[in-house]
Amino acid sequence: MDEVKALASLMTYKCAIVDVPFGGAKAGVKINTKNYTDAELEKITRRFTIELAKKGFIGPGIDVPAPDMSTGEREMSWIADTFASTMGHYDINAYACVTGKPISQGGIHGRISATGRGVFHGIENFINDASYMSQIGMCPGFKDKTFVIQGFGNVGLHTMRYLHRFGAKCVGIAEMDGSIWNPNGMDPKELEDYKMANGTIVGFPDSTPYEGNILEADCDILIPAASEKQLTKSNAHRIKAKIIAEGANGPTTPEADRIFLERNILVIPDMYLNAGGVTVSYFEWLKNLNHVSYGRLTFKYERDSNYHLLMSVQESLEKKFGKHGGSIPVVPTSEFQARIAGASEKDIVHSGLAYTMERSARQIMQTANKYQLGLDLRTAAYVNAIEKIFKVYSDSGLILT
Repeated sequence: MDEVKALASLMTYKCAIVDVPFGGAKAGVKINTKNYTDAELEKITRRFTIELAKKGFIGPGIDVPAPDMSTGEREMSWIADTFASTMGHYDINAYACVTGKPISQGGIHGRISATGRGVFHGIENFINDASYMSQIGMCPGFKDKTFVIQGFGNVGLHTMRYLHRFGAKCVGIAEMDGSIWNPNGMDPKELEDYKMANGTIVGFPDSTPYEGNILEADCDILIPAASEKQLTKSNAHRIKAKIIAEGANGPTTPEADRIFLERNILVIPDMYLNAGGVTVSYFEWLKNLNHVSYGRLTFKYERDSNYHLLMSVQESLEKKFGKHGGSIPVVPTSEFQARIAGASEKDIVHSGLAYTMERSARQIMQTANKYQLGLDLRTAAYVNAIEKIFKVYSDSGLILT
C-alpha cells in the first residue's frame, strides 16, 4: 500500500512538471500475471474496473488510468469496454476513461513508444547541454556514448531504439533471468526479434553472458528501466556511469542519491524523465474528448498550401528572370519533402512530446541555476512541481496565509 501511495504522489509531481492537468493517482492488482491465463486476466481486469467505477474512482473527468508494469493495450481495451458498457453507458466520452488503448478503441499513434521516446528526449536535453556535460567531464552529444539498460520491456526497448538511432551504443542489457554484454554494441531490432522468438534475451547470438551486477558495468549512461530501489547505498559507490537516467519509477533510494551527488554523477530524475507516457496519455485523452484524430481536419489543407507555396515561388522566379531556358524548377529539400504532405497524428504526437520534454528540461535547469543546486536535478524538479501545485491551490482560494 505504501508503494502505491508513493507512486500516486510521484504521479502528481510528474504531471505538474510536464504541465499535464491531471491530479495524479495510482492503483494496481497484486498478482503475478505469469500464473494466470489470458481469460483469467481479462476477468480480473474487468472486475477491477467495475470495483473502481462503483467507488467513483474511474471516469473521463474523475480518474484516467494508463498502462504500467505487466499491462498494455489489451488490458486498457478491457477497462474501456467494461466502463463504457456499464457505468459509462450513457456517457459520450466514456472511452476517455482510460488511455494507452489500441487505435481501434480510441487510442493514439505513438502511445506505445511514448515513455521510451520521452526518456530519449530527456537524456538528449541534458547530454547536449555543454555546461552540464562539462560538470561531469563528458563531451556533449550521443556519438560514441555507451549505455546499459536494466529491463528490456516497453520502456527499455524503445529507449534503446532511439538512443541507437542517434549514435549511442548499447553495451549491456539486464532482465530478471539474466544479463547480456557486447562492448561493440547490440542492434535493438535484432534483440527484439530474438526475444519475441525465444521469450528471453539470454543467449542472444551477438552477446556474451554478463557475470555480476550489470548496474555496476562500465558505461557512460545507465538506464534503470525495471522496478524501484535498484540503486542503493550498498551499490552506489560501485556505479561507473556518469549519467543515470531513471526510466523506471523510484529506482534510486535517497541514500544512493546523496552518494551520486557527492561523486559528481548526473541523475536525471524519474518524475521528469519517464513523463513521456503520461504526456501522450494526455494527448490521447484530448483526442477522445474531441472525438477527432489529430491532423484530420487540416491534413489536406496543409498539403495543398505547401504545394501552392512552391508554385508561387516558381512563378515569381520565372517572372523575374524569364523562362528562356525553360521553366525554373523549385525543388524542395528532403526535409521539406517529408513534411510537404502535412503532419500526421504520429508527427503531431512526436512533436508535442519533444517540445514538452524540452520545455520541462529548461524549467528544471533554470530552477537548478536559480537556487545553485548544481547537479541536483531531483530537487529542482520537486521545486518546480510543488511551486506549480501551490499556485493552483492558492489561485483556487485553498491557501490561507
